[in-house]
Amino acid sequence: MKTTKIIFSLLALLFSTSLSIAQSSDKLVAGMSMERLKRYEAFLQKEIDTKQIPGAVSMIVKDAKIIEHRALGYSNAVDKIPMKTDDLFYMQSMTKPIISVAFMMLFEEGHFLLTDPVSKYIPEFKNMRVAKDIHQGANGETDSLNSQITIAQLLSHTSGMTHGLATTALDRDFRMKYYGLPFPKNIQELVIKATKIPLVGQPGKQWNYSASPDVLSALIEKFSGMSTNDFLQERLFKPLGMTNTAYNLTDAQAARVVKVHRNAPSGELVLNSNQPKTSGNTIWFGTHSLFSTAKDYMEFCQMLLNEGKWKGKQYLSKKTLELMVSNQVGDMYEKRIPDRQGEGFGLGFAVLESVASSQMLGDKGLFFWSGANNTHFFINPKEKLIAIMLTQKDPHTIYYHTKMRQLIHQAIVE
Repeated sequence: MKTTKIIFSLLALLFSTSLSIAQSSDKLVAGMSMERLKRYEAFLQKEIDTKQIPGAVSMIVKDAKIIEHRALGYSNAVDKIPMKTDDLFYMQSMTKPIISVAFMMLFEEGHFLLTDPVSKYIPEFKNMRVAKDIHQGANGETDSLNSQITIAQLLSHTSGMTHGLATTALDRDFRMKYYGLPFPKNIQELVIKATKIPLVGQPGKQWNYSASPDVLSALIEKFSGMSTNDFLQERLFKPLGMTNTAYNLTDAQAARVVKVHRNAPSGELVLNSNQPKTSGNTIWFGTHSLFSTAKDYMEFCQMLLNEGKWKGKQYLSKKTLELMVSNQVGDMYEKRIPDRQGEGFGLGFAVLESVASSQMLGDKGLFFWSGANNTHFFINPKEKLIAIMLTQKDPHTIYYHTKMRQLIHQAIVE
């Protein structure tokens, strides 16, 4: 009997010791399980192995600690050039949040009110027309404005402008007229072209993804007396240490730019015929065109997470950022994009309003955006968490944002 008790005691001790070893082998960093986080890396590797993306740079920071900064796959899948953590990416629409922040820095200086009509500063906006039928194109019947476009509506994508990305006749005409010949010399001339094209709807009546950040860029130049390029470099990039973020790159930087890929009919990854222009750019778009690295963009995100302050400098006030990441559009964002339930849009960012409605992991107040070549980021203030995933693959899909949210949040265990 005593022998049996001793055996059971030894087995219990062995089991508890084994359990303790198993638990301790899962390293925790800032409350995140490194073992669980391997699921995210495995997902990215599978996407690379199945030729869905050429490669990726992932960077995760929680509680101001770098949890992961990793490069996987290729920057050029055709020539099998390995991806590196300091490679540069064409950020496409991840330019928009940067422009929005820069613009709101000027708001804090008192240059304008968010309720101001845009026509107060760019008179050509006063007499814009609204398409009666977007399927008739730019030459169809139009109505006059019921109200003037406001600056806040430029930031929240409720101005009635469009982006030329959809398949309607009006979007097609916008794309041809706005981005086509004659090509403007600067952002001011480009924005004037937009005023000649009918709006897709009355201002403030619907959320419609648009080229309105280009108007913000034109206004940055008007209010600051500087080019948008110079303003960004002097007021944001240099003080934040974003040394690899720019519209134009040095030769050394250009050599590190990841190629944009697409899938051929065979499923193989091939390079897009039109690669981003890395030098000689003269139009400082608010919608796209910045190059950056994961590390640089993380500096920008850290400033946002830290209530506008980073590296001893205050860029925006806490109250301004609270306004920017507050839903400004009611349910218009959800109505426009039915698979984005529980989300809204602030002044430059999409924001999570309801975790339950979204059916995704996260917390109320999480904000995010992405770029056309599948560059993605989100910031979860409640968890003090930032995640960035950069690749270069057309076409854009929100799938990667969704998987990031799922596989990164599931690693939070404390």
